[in-house]
Amino acid sequence: MLTFPNAKINLGLNITRRKPDGYHDLETVFYPIPLEDALEIVPLQAAGAQKYVLHLHGDEVAGHPEDNLVVKAYRMLDQDFDLPPTDIHLFKHIPSGAGLGGGSADAAFMLKMLNELYAIGLTEEQLEAYAARLGADCAFFIRNKPVYAEGIGNLFTPISLSLEGYKLWVVKPDVFVSTRDAFAQVRPRPAEVSPKESVRLPLAEWRHSLVNDFEESIFPRFPRIAEIKEEMYRMGAIYASMSGSGSSVYGLFSGDSDWPVHDFGAGCLSYQLQLGAVR
Repeated sequence: MLTFPNAKINLGLNITRRKPDGYHDLETVFYPIPLEDALEIVPLQAAGAQKYVLHLHGDEVAGHPEDNLVVKAYRMLDQDFDLPPTDIHLFKHIPSGAGLGGGSADAAFMLKMLNELYAIGLTEEQLEAYAARLGADCAFFIRNKPVYAEGIGNLFTPISLSLEGYKLWVVKPDVFVSTRDAFAQVRPRPAEVSPKESVRLPLAEWRHSLVNDFEESIFPRFPRIAEIKEEMYRMGAIYASMSGSGSSVYGLFSGDSDWPVHDFGAGCLSYQLQLGAVR
């Protein structure tokens, strides 16, 4: 069984409160985009004592394979349902450490595939509960439709939003932003306008209403990220922002315009995407 886990972008991100347990309340809009990994699972032949084998392809994935979220997803369901031995192939294309949710998407799609391949019978609500145990935004990728997210990014309200027809340019500079450090530096405060309200405005007005609170502290420490955002606007982006805690930046362009010719420099990963209807 083969599937293609997709990335997401954050449309606005407000950090509203630091909780006593050290976590933060936030509000954002998650929007799925067609930047994809590839994930395949098949029953493992001649498994012996092995329950699974993970094969990694494509872009390099840091860390030990045992810590990969697709493995954690398999092991979690295996504890409850004693899954058959499984051969796992993961081709990475979504950049890591980019604020695009690639690892979370892989985990959520793994849960959905295992549920289907082995006829476990879990509902979407049950899959979301399992996914939430793997990461705050993992559950978003179970239904994979635009949502307004609250809490620590794990409480979802579906919203009606379509960017179909627009062009999306995603750039990931050769910069690593620690999520832990990003939260440590941010200044929590109530948002003047919720992202849920901002995305209802015409897209041309988002620039003055839809903000990512992480930019305030990250841009001075990583000026290249700020520069890329400004370059997006100079090239004609209707709206540009850092996604999540970075380090990727995206720009939304009119679907009627040609792609600008621009080189973001050595070390930058660049993805030009045409946005279609939400699946």
